[in-house]
Order: sequence, then C-alpha cells, then structure tokens
Amino acid sequence: MNTSWTPLKTAITVALCSAACSFAQAQTPTPAQAAPAASSIVRPAATALLPGDDFFTYANSEWLAKTEIPADRSSWGAFASIAEDTNARIVKMFDSINADPKAKPDARKVASFYQTFMDESAIEAKGAAPLKPLLANIAAISSKAQLTRALGASLRADVDPLNNTNFFTENIFGFWVAPGLADPTRNVPFLLQGGLGMPDRAYYLTDNANMAELRSKYQQHIAAMLALAGFGDSEARAVKVMALETAIAQAHASREDSADVLKANNSWTLKDFASKAPGMDWAAFFKAAGLSGQSTFIVWHPGAATGEAALVASTDLATWKDYLAFHQINHVGGSLSKAFVDQRFAFYGKALSGTPQQSLRWKRALAATNSALDQSVGRVYVERNFAAADKLRIQHMVTNIIAAFSQRIDKLDWMAPATRAQAQEKLKTLYVGVAYPDRWDSYAGLRVVPGDAFGNVVRAEAFQTRQQLAKLGKKADKSEWAMPPQLVNAVNMPLQNGIVFPAAILQPPFYDPKASDATNYGAIGSVIGHEISHSFDDQGAQFDAQGRLRDWWTTQDKEHFTQASARLATQFSAYKPFADLAVNGNLTLSENLADLAGVAAAYDAYRTTLAGKSAPLDGDKDFFLGYAHSERSKMRDAQLRRIVLTDGHAPSQYRAATVRNLDAWYQAFDVKPGQSLYLAPTERVRVW
Repeated sequence: MNTSWTPLKTAITVALCSAACSFAQAQTPTPAQAAPAASSIVRPAATALLPGDDFFTYANSEWLAKTEIPADRSSWGAFASIAEDTNARIVKMFDSINADPKAKPDARKVASFYQTFMDESAIEAKGAAPLKPLLANIAAISSKAQLTRALGASLRADVDPLNNTNFFTENIFGFWVAPGLADPTRNVPFLLQGGLGMPDRAYYLTDNANMAELRSKYQQHIAAMLALAGFGDSEARAVKVMALETAIAQAHASREDSADVLKANNSWTLKDFASKAPGMDWAAFFKAAGLSGQSTFIVWHPGAATGEAALVASTDLATWKDYLAFHQINHVGGSLSKAFVDQRFAFYGKALSGTPQQSLRWKRALAATNSALDQSVGRVYVERNFAAADKLRIQHMVTNIIAAFSQRIDKLDWMAPATRAQAQEKLKTLYVGVAYPDRWDSYAGLRVVPGDAFGNVVRAEAFQTRQQLAKLGKKADKSEWAMPPQLVNAVNMPLQNGIVFPAAILQPPFYDPKASDATNYGAIGSVIGHEISHSFDDQGAQFDAQGRLRDWWTTQDKEHFTQASARLATQFSAYKPFADLAVNGNLTLSENLADLAGVAAAYDAYRTTLAGKSAPLDGDKDFFLGYAHSERSKMRDAQLRRIVLTDGHAPSQYRAATVRNLDAWYQAFDVKPGQSLYLAPTERVRVW
C-alpha cells in the first residue's frame, strides 16, 4: 500500500504530496462521522445479498448504510477514519507541548509551526504580500539563460516513483534521491517528468466531455490565481499557460509506462543531456539546483526530458514567466490568504475531486506540519500513543507470515530451484520496520519563525531538499523509512528490500489487540502479506535480495509468472465502475498481485497459529471478513474516476473481491456456481 497524487492535503493519510490548500474557521478537532471500530469482528446482519455475488457489500453492508462521506472529503473509509482520529489526538498533543516547559526542542518546533499556520488572522492581514519577492524574481527573468537557472532553482525533492508511487510535481521536473537501480549501495539522483497542474497527461489529452469540462475549469483557475496575485490580462495569460502545459503533457509518459521500472532505468551523463535533450543549458540547470557535482543521473522519463527541454527553447519567454508565476502561486496558495485558498479549493476540491466543503483549518494546519516536519510529528505521536506490546505482537505476526510465504515458495511446482533460491534469499534478507524507525531525522537546521506561516512552508521545502542532496554519493541506509509513523499506510521499498508498517495503521479495523487471531490476520495480516508480496509482484520481482534491478528468473519461470499475472490483469480489467470507464488491470497489476498473494499468505499463517487444533467456529469467515472490513470505502464519482485513471490501486470494492481466487473463501461462505464472483477452480488465478 502506498500513496499517489493528491491535490489537497487534508489528513495524514495523504503524505508527501502537494501543499495544504483550503480555508475554514478554526475549530476544535473532533473525529468525523465514521462507524466506530469494534474490538471484535462485526458479522453482516441477515440479508438477501450473498457473499458470492458481492463480497465487499455483503461484508460492509451496515457500515455502507450508515456512513456518509464527510463534506470535506472526496472519499472515506478505513484509512481515512483512523487518520481522522489520529490527527485529533496529535493536535491535542500540540497543546500539551506548549504547556510543557520540559518539551524537547523538536517537539516545540512542531507545535510552533502548527500554531503559526493556525493564526489565520495574521495570514489574512498579509494577503498576497508574501508572494512578492518570489514573483519579483520571476519578473526579473530577461533571457532563456536566466529562465534555465530559475527552472533549476525550483527543483525540489518532491516525488517518489517506487516507494510511494508519487509522480506528481508542479515543478518542470521531479527530483528523487534513492539507492541506484544498478548499484543500490549508494544514493544517486533521479529525474522525473513534471510541470503539470492537473494530475496526469490524461487530463489534458483525453477527448471526452468530462475531461474537456475539467480543462476549461482549470484554465479559469489559472486566470483566477494570476488575477488574485495582481496580474493584468489574466485570461489571455491563462490561455498561453494552458497551451504550454498541454505541450508538456504531450511529452509525458502515461501513468502505466511510468510504473515500468525497466523503462525508467536510463543512466545519463551531462553530455547525454546535451545530446539527447537539447534546448536548454543543462549544466546551468543542475548548478542552480545544487546538483553540479553529479556525474550521472537516472532519467526516469527520458521522453519528458527531451520534450520539456525543447519547449524551453521553442516557447516564448513571456509565456514561461507566466507559467512559473502561476505555478508558484498555485503551489503555495494553501498558506496564503482566504481568497487564494478558496480559489484553489474551488478547482482541486470541488471540480477535480467532487468535494463539496473545505476542510477545517486545524486539518490543513496539521497537514502542512506533517509535510514540513513529518518525523518530528511522528516521534511526538509514538511517544504518547503506541504500546511496546503491540510492536512485539506485530513483529511476531510478520515472522509467521514471512514463514508462510516461504513455505508457499517451496511448494511451487513451476519454479526452478535456482529461482526458488533467489526468492528465498529475498525473504531472508528482508528489512522489516514496525511502528517507528530505528533513527529519527533531525530538523535542527530548519528555521521555524512564529508569525510567518508562508515562510515556514517555503523554508521547510528547501530544507527537505537540502537534506536529500546531502545523501547523494553516500552509502544507502537499508533501514531508512519512506513514510512517517503517524501515516495510516504501509510500504514496500524495493531498492532497500524492506517493508515498513507505521504505528498509525496498527489500530482497528486493521489491528485490534482485543480481537481474535482470525480477525487480525485477515486485516493487518493481509496488509503485512501484501507488503511482503510486493517483493515478488510484477515490479518487485525485478529486484534481487540486495535491492538491485536484476533479472534473477529463468526464462521458463518468467513466462509462467507473466502468464499468470496476465490472467489477473484480465480479471480486473473486466470491472467497470462506470459505463465509459473500466479498471486498468495492467496499471493496477502490482497492487492486485500483492493483494492476492498477501491474503493467501496471511491465511496460511493464521491457520498455523492453530497449531493443529480445530479452527474456532466461523474462524475462516472472520478472517475473510477482517480483510473485507479493512477495504471498506466510499468515494465520490469525480474522485473514483481519478483513481481509475491514475492510481496504481484498484477501487476497494474490487480489491475485496480478490478472495474469489482463494479456495478457502468458497468453503467458508459456501459460494456456488452461478453466483457473480464464482470462478471454477481452473479459472482461479494462482501465482505464489
């Protein structure tokens, strides 16, 4: 499980994305109207709906009936409801920090950042004034050479294509520091496509009425943001900016191609940039970005590097300056006055995601604080909210599920001994992080100024980029976390051959210390199995035990794996949430493979806990219901369309249906031929 592009950061479920965005009257935080998590499994009430026809709705019928999506959300579900409660607890902790004279410096810095962002009257009084120095720098650009330096200076460490599948940045290129694909022992710079204000190239290039309407609203948004910042003739400027972004989109790779790491493995020297992507002075670009000392880069999207460099040369300077001005305003708009926040929400919240109401001020302030000081917030959270006993129990579950996965590998009759040995080596060397990291990042060098919310946000982004630049050329840290402890999520890190389960996800309905093994293995156990399985999905299987991108499969094994995976892709491509839009089984294949193998391994591990004893009454049912409850979710249509188009995860109702490939599910719920989800034994996809 990981995250992807999201325009509005309103909770810590969406981490490492774009800046906080909307405005509301500050209020005391209270959990939203999610169904309360029970300490034991909630079995469906008597219903005519059969689990074999719609397992997601069968398992979650009561929750679906009584749960409304909060007005400030585009979706709601298990992840969001936990995050809402977690957020409320964190904010209360900030109050206690302010009252504690013995509070640690990092904790005080976190509380100060948050309180400053909460001071909306001070922010309102400044209006657009904080933007003036930034816009003055753009206005002073008088040549393409200066433009190139400005583009380089705007580069930020703001994407993560592998761990968090986050490809989005408004900057012309995305920058990532990570272990090298060919040599994962050292950190290297990655360059990705960027420069769009909408989520993906599809929003610019797809020819249908829905996308055409969004393009029109986005162009209006560009004009409105420029006008708010004092630009004249903003509508004409917006037309040119939109045309430039459309040209950038034409150079972009599709979301599906972006997920193909083999297409991303392009090592370029500075000479390669000059010959393969002419149009701008790359040496000057990298010097302005703080990267002049780097001899090679991994260019994830070579077509975008070529196309966007050509646009620097071919597009007039005035258009580029308006483009830079708009994206500067748009990116930091969430930390400006109400007019900017409202306009940004009107497009990204209402038009793009179908969200009717802006989130409350405290939520946006916390989102900004998480973005700026994520591990400091996480440290405050775990010190006050996480029990050591829970960490031990989860570690024990991980050990059991890894053992179950290992046994499944040993039983594969199609896998050659050489491939099996490599697979087992990956399991033996797998790094597992539970609850919180072994070492905490330091924010001692970040200056947080009371009363300067805008400056704090800008300085935090620059500080994070300097932190990442400092890692270049150094030995990679296998145990470095790709997400903070207060994030309700989990992640597989292929270049580190590692998995992480943050503290915040270890809550009901995922994990409940009072619940049965059946329920916990079905819920958090399936999440654990999912992340382990990512090491062996269509993407993870391309990395060896050391995290190196290397083909360690025999030809026959790879053919079998590819054929079995293709069957699962076909299965998911048959799901159609809209008459005109189906799930992309290839785009979602990695996550679907991880779901399938993860639930299977978790089930095996659960059965092992019985130690030969008879299973409790309805134990298998509780396992599968635990899994389905962890997938419960509701989504507005606009958001559902975005997820289907751009996200590597299939919608939850289809992920819950992956159980149709497991024999034990049929036995637990007496699923028969003729029911919608029924698959004959030979049609059930079996990979691991």
